[in-house]
Amino acid sequence: MGDPRPSTSHVGRSLRQKRAPDDRAFDLFLPRELRALADQHWSPLSVAVRTAEWIDDLGVATVLDVGAGAGKLCVAAALASHARFIGVEQRPHLVASARELARTFDVADRATFLEGRLGEIELPAADCLYFYNPFGENLFGTANHIDDDVDLGRERYIRDVRIAEALLRRAQVGQVVILYNGFGGRMPEGYDQVRIDREQPSVLRAWRRVRG
Repeated sequence: MGDPRPSTSHVGRSLRQKRAPDDRAFDLFLPRELRALADQHWSPLSVAVRTAEWIDDLGVATVLDVGAGAGKLCVAAALASHARFIGVEQRPHLVASARELARTFDVADRATFLEGRLGEIELPAADCLYFYNPFGENLFGTANHIDDDVDLGRERYIRDVRIAEALLRRAQVGQVVILYNGFGGRMPEGYDQVRIDREQPSVLRAWRRVRG
């Protein structure tokens, strides 16, 4: 029969109180074929809650999640914060799942999703950029790919990292960048690290641009 799914009100209430429920309980709201990918590809709820705390504390109004996957970070952090989240994802079926997840938790007004590849889509303005190592899949073996629907490889990895670095170099003073397990590149000059959490499964860091 499988695990009984908890109510959205129970999970949502925990997140609104900035408490991270068990990830497995939240993942039950994802399509079955995506649940097995959660541990490797989607941000843990503890990271979503800490990100929510930081962005509220830093006065962030809009967050752009580069490589949003199934929408877990955007939806969970929308529940736990006052900010608006925009997820950019290259796989259409993940965009559809993310939108359904946002509707399930009644945050579709503050967690929206765009389909497209970095460098090929015009990115909306945002106070904060969030990266969970979004290009690392290019370096994984095929057994650890989400699917075979997109072209992956080292050339794509190098291209995407360079695009992300250029995006960070063009950012205005005040831009916040949150990195969970990095993004494969280096932070440009002009950013100061303003938060760090080493207690997560991977290091979570927040940077703010202080010099142009």
